[in-house]
Amino acid sequence: MNKPARFSTRLSTRVAVLALAALAPLAAHAHRQWLLPSTTVLSGGSQWVTVDAAVSNDLFYFEHMPMRLDNLVVTGPDGAAVKPENASTGKYRSTFDVPLAQQGTYRIAVVNQGLFASWKENGQTKRWRGAADALAANVPANAQELQVTEMASRVESYVTSGKPSKQALTTTGRGLELAPITHPNDLAAGETASFRLLLDGKPAANQTVSVVPGGVRYRDRLNEFDTTTDADGKFSVKWPAAGMYWMEAELRDQKTSVKPATARRVTYAVTVEVLPQ
Repeated sequence: MNKPARFSTRLSTRVAVLALAALAPLAAHAHRQWLLPSTTVLSGGSQWVTVDAAVSNDLFYFEHMPMRLDNLVVTGPDGAAVKPENASTGKYRSTFDVPLAQQGTYRIAVVNQGLFASWKENGQTKRWRGAADALAANVPANAQELQVTEMASRVESYVTSGKPSKQALTTTGRGLELAPITHPNDLAAGETASFRLLLDGKPAANQTVSVVPGGVRYRDRLNEFDTTTDADGKFSVKWPAAGMYWMEAELRDQKTSVKPATARRVTYAVTVEVLPQ
């Protein structure tokens, strides 16, 4: 087969894959927030990782909008904050570098809290999203049919330089968090890893956790699978293959901490890398 023919065949295959993806269920195209480190396990020494941060339809591809880095927090192996460097935000993604001066495990997280409000004004629905202390300046005091939801999200990933450590895995007791039982940088294809999901520092029982492997752009199915936490918030995942994975949990309740919010939406997402056996 000559080169033009091979190119035409590859192009036709690519178009067919994208067409099938377009017909996939709507859930496969929900906007996902994610962090993607350039690598998650390094041999040690003075190292760096570069991290991409975005919100997208296709997991780990930049095609919707960048993630804001205002609330980026990097925790080092000793539990102290590490300053990210070279941060920038473009059209479709944000990116930053993390210096790994210490040996051990780092937690990289973007933690956001705020309010979402909707109300009626002159018969039209108005919406606003922002910090709690900005609500009064942006929403009329006499707003009709006002509904306010407290929003709390945590998006994170883990990177280890040298020997894995546990200090950076310590939870804060706020919102949805992951308390790893299996170290998040010690995951291998074909093996089962265990984690515990916490809500405000307590086990999040009977909670669905969705797991999505990377490479969504090149297949016609999401290949998402779910697992459910037990009474102690524990859940397990058997990794079908090596690669990057995105795990996500979401819940709604009425345990608000800010007035006049009457409902709360809490989300958690983490990117982990599963290595070959």
